[in-house]
Amino acid sequence: MHGPHPQPPPPEWILEDFLKHQPAKFDGKTSPDQADQWMKDMERIFDAKRCPNESRLAFIVYMLTREAEHWWASMRLVMEERHEEVTWKAFKRKFLSEYFPDSVRYAKEVEFLQLVQGDKSVAEYAERFKHLGRFYTMPLDEEWRYKKFENGLRGDFRLMVAPLSIKDFAALVERARVMERMKAEVEAQQVQQQKASGSSRSRSRVEERKKPYFRPQPQVARGFTPQQSSVPRCYQCNEPHLRSACPQLASTRRCHGCGKTGHLVKDCPSSRGTAMRSPVQTPA
Repeated sequence: MHGPHPQPPPPEWILEDFLKHQPAKFDGKTSPDQADQWMKDMERIFDAKRCPNESRLAFIVYMLTREAEHWWASMRLVMEERHEEVTWKAFKRKFLSEYFPDSVRYAKEVEFLQLVQGDKSVAEYAERFKHLGRFYTMPLDEEWRYKKFENGLRGDFRLMVAPLSIKDFAALVERARVMERMKAEVEAQQVQQQKASGSSRSRSRVEERKKPYFRPQPQVARGFTPQQSSVPRCYQCNEPHLRSACPQLASTRRCHGCGKTGHLVKDCPSSRGTAMRSPVQTPA
């Protein structure tokens, strides 16, 4: 029987093979997060294609531009003067010390321990949680991880998720996102109902304001003919006469001639009497 076939040696890497993956350049003018992510992107390409360490240093240095290129040229001279070995691992250590120092890493660890959802969406909270969790120096137990995430949720989501006792981080995140979506849909429906109710009340008020004064429908009452019943009824006493002739309003009338109430100046008896007793003026 033949033994197991030996694994073929990894293919020899050349620069053109590396550039086929379209790696990004690095100029040094980035945030610590971006520098850390760039290094991880480079390592992902190397690991996926089993790039040997001796080629990694040459390829990644090729991607340095501007300030980053000058930084590495100076750093390499310092290392050679100190007789330090210039390797891929040494480059990675120096790179992170320059562009992602320990102070930033420790700050992210503290931020992770204090992280809560706050006003972020569940997706934003989960993304930040996973990003900062990379910098936690203690062993990240799975149970501790999902408990930490659950305790950081807003109170309303935590009350909905906690009774489910979910033991998987991905399932917990997905359930919290579903709860968030359902809550948003319910709130949107309530807003629509309130708008519809408010619009209906507004229309009712507008229609009420547009209504004319109440004028009852003509009715044939006892003692009135159909012609009499068609006379408009007084808004004051509901009798068949105009409001201006309503006897109930007579007490509120005041004559401008004699000052007495109960009649107008045109009906003032004092004025008529005075007019009748006034002698006729004859020319001299």
